[in-house]
Amino acid sequence: MQITDLETEQKITPLLRLGFRPFFLGGAIFSVVAITLWILAFRGAINFSPLGGAHWWHIHEMIFGFGGAIIAGFLLTAIQNWTGISGAKGKTLLLLFLLWLAGRIFLSVPTLFGTTVSSLIDLLFLPAVAYILAKPIIAIKQYRNLFFVPLLALFTIANLEMHLAITYPQTFSGMYSGYAGVILVTFLMSVMVGRVAPMFTANATQTEKVTPLPWLEKLANGSLAIAMFSLLLQPIIGFSAIFFGVLLIIASVSQTMRWIRWKPWITLNVPLLWSLHGAIKFICFGLFVLGISYLIPEVPSNHVWHLLTIGGMGGLILAMISRVSLGHTGRPLVAPKSMSLAFVLINLAALARTFGPWALPEKTLMFIDMSGSFWIIAFVIFIIGYAPMLMKARLDGRPG
Repeated sequence: MQITDLETEQKITPLLRLGFRPFFLGGAIFSVVAITLWILAFRGAINFSPLGGAHWWHIHEMIFGFGGAIIAGFLLTAIQNWTGISGAKGKTLLLLFLLWLAGRIFLSVPTLFGTTVSSLIDLLFLPAVAYILAKPIIAIKQYRNLFFVPLLALFTIANLEMHLAITYPQTFSGMYSGYAGVILVTFLMSVMVGRVAPMFTANATQTEKVTPLPWLEKLANGSLAIAMFSLLLQPIIGFSAIFFGVLLIIASVSQTMRWIRWKPWITLNVPLLWSLHGAIKFICFGLFVLGISYLIPEVPSNHVWHLLTIGGMGGLILAMISRVSLGHTGRPLVAPKSMSLAFVLINLAALARTFGPWALPEKTLMFIDMSGSFWIIAFVIFIIGYAPMLMKARLDGRPG
C-alpha cells in the first residue's frame, strides 16, 4: 500500500518522517546523558538537584523518560504497518518529540517552572502518544490494536503515582510505582517478543516457526500483569512480598519454558538474534532471582532489579532498535560489526551492577561506575553507527 505521497514526503526532513527516527536517537542519547549524570551525582562529583532528588530522578528517567521514548518510537512506527494510514510525521512528530524533551529538561531543572508544571509536562507525553495511536485505529475500526492504548494509560498511572510520591509520601511510594513501571515494561516486552521472536528466529535460521501455546502465553503474560497490578494498587491494598515473589517465580518459569521452545541456541551466529534472545534470558533469570529476593530477605532485591532494567529492558531495547532502524531505513538486516560489542557490554553491565555490589558491598561505587560505563559505551556505539541512518532518507526511496 502506498502510504503517503513521495513528493510530500521528500519535503519533510528525514529525521521527522516516522516515529522511530527521533525517539530511538533521542532516547539513546538521553540514556547516555542520564547515566552519566547519575554516576556523577551518586559519587557527589556534581551538585545535581533534579525533581524528587537524584535517586528518584534516576529511577523515573530510565523507566519513563528513556523507556517512554523507545516505546513511543516503536508504537508510532508500528501503527502505520497495522492500519495502512500514514503515521505521525513532520510538525506533529516534532511537537510530540519536543513535549518529551521538555519533560526531560524540566525534571532535571525543576526550578525553571516549579514542581507542579514540571510534573504536568512530563505526565502529558504518554496520553499524547496514546491519542495519536488511537485515532487511525478507531478510524478503520481495527480495535484489537487498541490493546496498547490502555497499556499507555496504565504507564501514565504509574508515572502519576511516582510524581505524587514526592508530595504525598505517606500514601504513595516512589519505589513501588517505579517498580510497577518496570514490570509494565517487562509485560510489554513479553507480549512483543512472543509475537516477533519465533518469526525472527525462523526467518534468520531457515527453520520452522515455533507455534505458540495459548495457555503458556496466558501464563507468561498474565502472571506479569497481576504482579504489575499488585504494585500499582499498593496504595489501596498494600503489598504482600510473598504473593509478589511467588508471582514472579511463576512468570519466570513460564517465560523460560517459552524461551526454550524458541531454540535460542540456533541463533548464535546472528548478532541481531542472539542479542534479542540474550535479553529474554535476562527477563527469565531476573524474574526468578527477583522473586526469590522477596521470599528470602537476605537476597538484595534493590540490586536484583537491575537484571530486568539493564539486562532485560536495556538489552532488548538495544537489540530491537538496532533491528528496526535497519529495516525501516531500507537496509539489510545485518548490524554493524561494532554492535556485537555493544550487545556484550549491555549484558556485562547488568551482571556487574547486580552481582558486584551483592558480593562485595564495600566496592559498590566501583561496580556502579563499571556498569554505567558499559551502558554508556554500548549506547554510544549505537548512536555513532545509527545516527547517520536515522537522519537520512531510506535507501530504497520509499516513505518512512
